[in-house]
Amino acid sequence: MGIKTTARYATVWAIVLGMAFPFLIMLSTALKGPNEIFAAPPKLLPHEWNFASFGDALNAMPFWRYLGNTLLVSGLCVVGSLISCPLVAYSLSKLHWPGRNVVLVLMLSTMMLPPQVTLVPLYLLWDKLGLVGTYLPLVIPSFLGTPFLIFMLRQFLMGVPDELLDAARLDGASELRVYASVVLPLARPALATVAVFQFVWSWTDFLNPLIYLNDSSQYTLSIGLYNFFSEHGVDWGPLMAASVMFTLPALVIFLLGQRHFVEGIATRGLK
Repeated sequence: MGIKTTARYATVWAIVLGMAFPFLIMLSTALKGPNEIFAAPPKLLPHEWNFASFGDALNAMPFWRYLGNTLLVSGLCVVGSLISCPLVAYSLSKLHWPGRNVVLVLMLSTMMLPPQVTLVPLYLLWDKLGLVGTYLPLVIPSFLGTPFLIFMLRQFLMGVPDELLDAARLDGASELRVYASVVLPLARPALATVAVFQFVWSWTDFLNPLIYLNDSSQYTLSIGLYNFFSEHGVDWGPLMAASVMFTLPALVIFLLGQRHFVEGIATRGLK
């Protein structure tokens, strides 16, 4: 192994460890007893593993209800993105219609607006519709498409040969059949990337649930964790345990879709 290869591997491992270090500290704190958390000098690994903090966190808040709410919202958002984003991306990449490029530019321009700019108008809109206090303001936008995900899928589909689509059309396939039978199977890596992105965004979303949800029985885990912090701000063991349980599902989803996710990014997803 050459010096350059060794340096590359060392750099990659240094970046990985740097990014994983906060999670390791969080996990280590959750497994420490109260006396070890503030021990000096601090130690990365606990002397005695203490799982009581996880039980305390589960008992301090309705964790399973919050988990179910978060899974419901995140799952619906993933379904919505997988329905809407590929359709729009296909029309912007493989169908020719007047004003297509204008629509693409307008869509991309919305990505330049900070979410704080549209926060108040959107809230007033949902309030006029009588949907504040429900999950619909959190879910419906994903069924209308997300500009970043649409653009990413469009860039991926631009690399699909037009000859494949033309051959299917010559065989008598309708445009919808071409989309369902040819385009979607080829776009599986990009679709997996969309699913992972959307799930993580919805799972970790804090601002929108905070604004639109009023009933504590509807809270997602991000809001439940915030309430737990406000009530148990100095109880670091259970707080870190709750944070670990909040982080693990998103981490598991990423690991399950890692192969497709990396393939979708590395091939044509961000050309």
